[in-house]
Amino acid sequence: MYYIGLDVHKKTISYCVKDAAGCVQQEGRIGSTRRELDAWIRTLPQPRMIAMEATIFTGWIYDHLLPHAEQVKVAHPLMLRAIAAAKRKNDRIDAGKIADCLRCDFLPECHIAPTPIRDRRRVLRYRNLVQRQSVQMKNRISGLLMETGVSYNKLRLHRMGYFAQLLSTNEEIPDSIRPLLQLCREHVDRSIRLDRTLLRSLQQDPMLSQRLERLRTVPGVGPITALTWVLEVGDTSRFRSIKQAISYCGLCGAEKSSADKVLRTPISKQRNKHIQRMLVEAARLAPRYSDELALLYERERQRGNANRATLAVARKMVAHMLAVDRRKTDFIPEGKFRSAAAA
Repeated sequence: MYYIGLDVHKKTISYCVKDAAGCVQQEGRIGSTRRELDAWIRTLPQPRMIAMEATIFTGWIYDHLLPHAEQVKVAHPLMLRAIAAAKRKNDRIDAGKIADCLRCDFLPECHIAPTPIRDRRRVLRYRNLVQRQSVQMKNRISGLLMETGVSYNKLRLHRMGYFAQLLSTNEEIPDSIRPLLQLCREHVDRSIRLDRTLLRSLQQDPMLSQRLERLRTVPGVGPITALTWVLEVGDTSRFRSIKQAISYCGLCGAEKSSADKVLRTPISKQRNKHIQRMLVEAARLAPRYSDELALLYERERQRGNANRATLAVARKMVAHMLAVDRRKTDFIPEGKFRSAAAA
């Protein structure tokens, strides 16, 4: 078996090929294009395993090389940095160390979702970008009106009818900001239409529809939360326990302990930020729709504060969604589940 380490960049890829004994067979640099990858892969010995660090460019390279190797693995960048730390560092050395980690089975492998999931995840993240830009434009409209001292009803400002009426009847609005207000409003309207189109395409996707329907039976889980769970978490069988799923979603703190000192840090930054944000937002509203989650929220709030209670609700929602995905059935409330089990 030959072990190949790749140090991937935007324009170039440094590579190192080693045999089982650790002897370098080939090393060099190629361009980050499909044509050069095809020409390079034909010169490599077989059988072979390939490893690379996770970057923004990893996805398409992984897909392109997968048919040409026994295995293609992607390394976790943070953990790989700890293993490959050295005084001397360059692309050639990095590729060699990745090959050594792969050869010795020390590579800190990370999960890479299948291509269909990654394609749909890209659509969902683009939708989130559209939403953020829409909020920025709404804030810009409010800012322009406040800067010029214009009186307005902030609860109705972003409704189309009121906004048009405000522009046509309010004489306090200076002529200098009217074109800017109109441009911002047009951007918001386009964002709303685009958001609906993107969400409709994902919700009606045959690959996702059944799983989304099951997840939406969980109290507090709406269409956006269900979509984010499906596309950001992907295959739930990779989690051996609920604790691993909670850690991936960023709903627990890190631990830094040494000797007799135990230090628990706040919410860890090593997480999937997209699913974390969505779960925290859903957990703020979920107690309204479930007595069980409402009791959990009140109990945790009395022991700590509102933020601690929200995190506890989010963890419980992760447990519920994980159970629904594993059983491939609709959510059953705790009381009904116990009655069915007793019967």
